[in-house]
Amino acid sequence: MNDIQISLKHKKPILYTFRRCPYAIRARLAIQLSGVEVEYREVLLREKPAEILKVSPKGTIPVLIINNETVIDESLDIIFWALQQSDPKNLLTCSVVSKAKNLIHLIDTEFKAKLDLYKYAVRFPKKSEVDYRNDCLLYLQELNELLERNKYLFGSNLGIADIAIFPFIRQLAFVDKQWFDSTEYDYLKAWLSRNLESELFQQSMVKREVWKV
Repeated sequence: MNDIQISLKHKKPILYTFRRCPYAIRARLAIQLSGVEVEYREVLLREKPAEILKVSPKGTIPVLIINNETVIDESLDIIFWALQQSDPKNLLTCSVVSKAKNLIHLIDTEFKAKLDLYKYAVRFPKKSEVDYRNDCLLYLQELNELLERNKYLFGSNLGIADIAIFPFIRQLAFVDKQWFDSTEYDYLKAWLSRNLESELFQQSMVKREVWKV
C-alpha cells in the first residue's frame, strides 16, 4: 500500500479498466460525461496487476484510485463519484433519480444473473441457451415499454439509468445479434443503436495499450 500511496501523490485519479467489460464501460461513460480527468490504465482480466489486488483484494474491474485514502471498486459508486465532481447534464438533480436507481438495481441483480447464464450457457447445461435467453425477455419487455414512452429510459435526455444499463443490453444483443435484431422490441433496439452510435460511447471505447508497471 505504501508504494501505491507514494506513486499516487500529486497525480490525477487512476481508473483501472478493461475495454469490453460492461461494468467498466458504464464507469467510463460517466467519467467521460462528467469531464473529470483520470488516468486510464487498461488491464487484462486474466493478468491483473498486483497493484489492483493491493488496493482492492476482490480483484474486480473497474477500480478507481482517487488519492492516498480513497479507492472505489464498484462501478455504480464510480458513476456517482464522477457526477458528484461534475454533472453538466444535471443527471443527479433530475426528478427520476430514485426510479432510475430502482431499475438499475433490478438489472444489476436479477437480469444480470440471467444474462450470464444465457451468455455462458455452455457452462450451465441444466437448460438450453434458448431457455436461458427466454428468462431475459421479461426485462427486455419492461425496458421496451419505458422506451415506447420516451427517447431514453426516463425522459427525452440521457440519464443515469441509460448509462448504467446500456452496457448490459449491448452485451446481451451481441450474444446473437441476428436474433436480437429480429425481436419485436423496436424501441429497445433503437435505443441501443442510439447509444452505440453516440459520441460518448465512441469516446469511452477508445483502444488503449495494456498498462505495464
